[in-house]
Amino acid sequence: PESVFDRVLDGVNEADLLSFRGDAAIPQPGTAAFDTYSAALREACSIRDLLLRNSEELEGVVKALRGEYVPPAPGGDLLRDGSGVLPTGRNIHALDPYRMPSQVAMARGRAAANLTLEQHLRDNGGAYPETVAVNLWGLEAIKTRGESLGVVLALVGARPVVEATGRVVRYDLVPLEELGRPRVDVLASLSGIFRDSFANVVELLDDVLRRAAEADEPPEMNFVRKHALALLDEGEDFDGATARIFSNPPGEFGSLVNERVTDSSWEEESALGETWASRNSFSFGKGGRGVDRRNTLDKLMKTTSQVVQCLDSVEYGLTDIQEYYANTGAMVRAMDDIQGGEGKVQANIVESYARNPRPKKLNDALRLEYRSKLLNPKWADTMVAQGSGGAFEVSQRMTALVGWGATTKFQEKWVFDQSAETYALDEEMAAKLREANPEAFKNIVGRLIEASNRGMWEADDGVLSKLRDLYEDIDDQLELGSVSAKRLAEINSAQRKREKR
Repeated sequence: PESVFDRVLDGVNEADLLSFRGDAAIPQPGTAAFDTYSAALREACSIRDLLLRNSEELEGVVKALRGEYVPPAPGGDLLRDGSGVLPTGRNIHALDPYRMPSQVAMARGRAAANLTLEQHLRDNGGAYPETVAVNLWGLEAIKTRGESLGVVLALVGARPVVEATGRVVRYDLVPLEELGRPRVDVLASLSGIFRDSFANVVELLDDVLRRAAEADEPPEMNFVRKHALALLDEGEDFDGATARIFSNPPGEFGSLVNERVTDSSWEEESALGETWASRNSFSFGKGGRGVDRRNTLDKLMKTTSQVVQCLDSVEYGLTDIQEYYANTGAMVRAMDDIQGGEGKVQANIVESYARNPRPKKLNDALRLEYRSKLLNPKWADTMVAQGSGGAFEVSQRMTALVGWGATTKFQEKWVFDQSAETYALDEEMAAKLREANPEAFKNIVGRLIEASNRGMWEADDGVLSKLRDLYEDIDDQLELGSVSAKRLAEINSAQRKREKR
């Protein structure tokens, strides 16, 4: 009740709050509802008292400067991770990898997995996916305590076994009778940070996947076993047939797809998918660390119909950084190519920061981001007002637009049209960008021209002509160091005359 909450904030002690009866909404003592109310009230008082100890932050700094002991504690978010992250002022570490996934992460991962399966059933006539690819990224795992890991376990039909100390010691298979559906095979694609930071999780995950492959269950109810048997029949050894955890070679990071897109060093879109596959064909687990098993990866990609990517922050999204298209996008490209290019592979985006972990289809998520960020006048004006850094951020997003177009065929004309109109053809905006960061402005215009040349964007002839004039002019400016604002006005004037004709 609000009256009780106000008293908590006013500092009334726990005993007096528990004896308070001045609100009709307070449950009657002796009831289950009162027990729930009392537990919540005690927790509220505990959190309040812990928050009031924020002065310990300064005390911790002083102790550290003196070389004294500062007690360690896990960092995190109060709402997601509970009151164990309080009080602040301690020597925080990201998380204990032996406690992954947390209860909250497992619950949310299970919900996201079930919703992904429900979506697939609706879109595919009631058929379950045989294989789902899930990206496991280190920073996401740290922030969410392993939500993407929870997705993997739920798809396979497994759950963590937690010992008395709170540590996860094993992942157990849920009996098929309890699961009520087939076990879905999983292609776990690890970032380099996850691979190197959570070796214990990799071992536990590999162990449960191997046991799933060996389970005495009908192949039609256990797709892990079905695919492992098929690989064994083709001559793979047991380690190769059960490999499901893939990443870059040991000591290396990244798919290199974003480097190729940034440098425009690709001809066919399939080259980007092949780049991803060749960089991520190395399996990890009991069968070895970093063993190249391209044949197993290819077989799994042929049966994959869903890709799951968790977003861990509202501060940046799919269109903000290059790694998303370089991994999720390029993975979709590789799978679609190996399946014949029919576009059957669907990527789903799970927002780990949202209350409801309902997956969004990739194209829907991209449309929303482009409308709310790159093509949002308030976002554009505010970003460009940041000067050189803001211009660079706009430029990066234009590169990502080409990256998504190349990897997932997100090539919607309205996005390119409005991007050109907002950042290149608007005289005032173009002048700000080229003055603040000529290289960034050159990249913005260049990416639009590249999109047209590669067939991603059917630009109007007049628009394309003006973009080429702008690119030539800014190229001259960078080459000769000339300031050509007048030239920009001349280009705009000439273009208007051509349009009138």
